[in-house]
Amino acid sequence: MKYTGLAGKAAIVTGATSGIGKGISLTLQSEKVNLVLSGRDANKIKDVIGRNEATTKMLAGDIKTVDYNKALVDLAIKEFGQLNYLVLSAGQLGIGALDKLSIEDWNNTIATNLNAVFYLLKYAIPVIKNSGGGSIVIIGSVAAHHAFPNHPAYCASKGALEALVRQVAADYGPDIRINLVNPAQVQTPLLEASVEAFPNPDEILAETANKLPMKRIGTPQDIANTTLFLLSDDASWTTGSSFNIDGGFLAT
Repeated sequence: MKYTGLAGKAAIVTGATSGIGKGISLTLQSEKVNLVLSGRDANKIKDVIGRNEATTKMLAGDIKTVDYNKALVDLAIKEFGQLNYLVLSAGQLGIGALDKLSIEDWNNTIATNLNAVFYLLKYAIPVIKNSGGGSIVIIGSVAAHHAFPNHPAYCASKGALEALVRQVAADYGPDIRINLVNPAQVQTPLLEASVEAFPNPDEILAETANKLPMKRIGTPQDIANTTLFLLSDDASWTTGSSFNIDGGFLAT
């Protein structure tokens, strides 16, 4: 599938080494988008780059730090001379009942899921404007609308993204569009880690697909399809919105 206006543009993707972020990165490659990929493990980023070294660059580091987010933007400018798109897919769970959750786990989860989004937006938005405008997609979660056992930091951070997206849309349109994509259960390492918060993780995972109206767990490609549409010119009148790509999870 081809999307309008993507080819030849430049994007940063965080959380690009696995799961949803990896699926989005590979799909953007197929659309001929120039990429800066972010992740903690340089070797895993190299796996995503494959044979696309001329148009896909990497920078491994800690997304929770201010300097690293600025460096991602600087690399996009250095390599491609512009920055048009952001996909913010990095995430952390921070599992534990609120009174048992460590201060460190709370802070790390908020830092990854919320603070890092602010850092990258802060440095990228002026560059995107100077590049002629563009589009941003943040990967949130249905946890913004639904409580899950022992996920207080995760649910709080994902809920905050809803308000942040509306604010950015109001402040920076029409030059920049921004939207939130909220997946439910997608087959990723994060899902496998998430079900460990339940006393019966194997049963929970086995039952999940059957409870969904669509009768299957989502795939990274399901989320990539929506993300690329929102980045593209095909969604040129869409901003400040939240899209639940959840197989009908919130309808049940």
